[in-house]
Amino acid sequence: MHYIRSRRMETTKISDRIKRVEGTIAQACARAHREREDIRLVVVTKSADLEQIEEVIRLGYRHLGENRVQQLKKVAAQVAEFVQQHPDDPAVAGEIHWHMVGHLQRNKVRQVLSLVALIHSVDTLRLAEEINSWAARMDLTPRVLLQVNTSNEPQKYGVPIGAATHLAEQIETLPHLKLIGLMTMAPLTRNTDIIRACFARARELFYEMRGEKIVGNQFTELSMGMSSDYEIAIEEGATILRIGSAIFA
Repeated sequence: MHYIRSRRMETTKISDRIKRVEGTIAQACARAHREREDIRLVVVTKSADLEQIEEVIRLGYRHLGENRVQQLKKVAAQVAEFVQQHPDDPAVAGEIHWHMVGHLQRNKVRQVLSLVALIHSVDTLRLAEEINSWAARMDLTPRVLLQVNTSNEPQKYGVPIGAATHLAEQIETLPHLKLIGLMTMAPLTRNTDIIRACFARARELFYEMRGEKIVGNQFTELSMGMSSDYEIAIEEGATILRIGSAIFA
């Protein structure tokens, strides 16, 4: 009985947190005159246990994200088994779409290509070429985002703003991957002006690349905004949010 009570309490917590997140998203959309349907919520599972992830799936969320390759492989396998064990449960049935949202090393590319729907963190030509090479061998065309360091923080991954356009042009020449947008991260600060400036610069770069036809029509996604700053990201044009601790903390 203790386990059942604990499980119910945790289920309630997850449900309540997601409701709060969805309420905040709705408010930000209203302020920005945007539609909720235009924004995808990727639930980042790095701080969650399997039961919590299962609950998120039961609540209807099918886009899940991980920061590390080993954890992604482990959790994706567990989730696949969970889904297979509930073939007749409409709350569980359906494809799970995994997002690689953390830094990706070139020697780990082969391990993630068959698992992920989207790689958010391409920030060098060498990484893009490695993805392209393995994708060709595996007969895949993975979708990727170009990660841009709009905060100019030296410890952060991401191509510098000044080099982003040229790198996008180079990635566009690679036939076995599809560049569909940009990703950025704001600094960990309470200064909302700094956060907003980072997201605004990513949005400006996004539209510059589209306007100058550096990228194709598939270039539609702007991944920015995490648990501490997703309201601002929505107001600045994000199409993908990466939220974990606001749901699982």
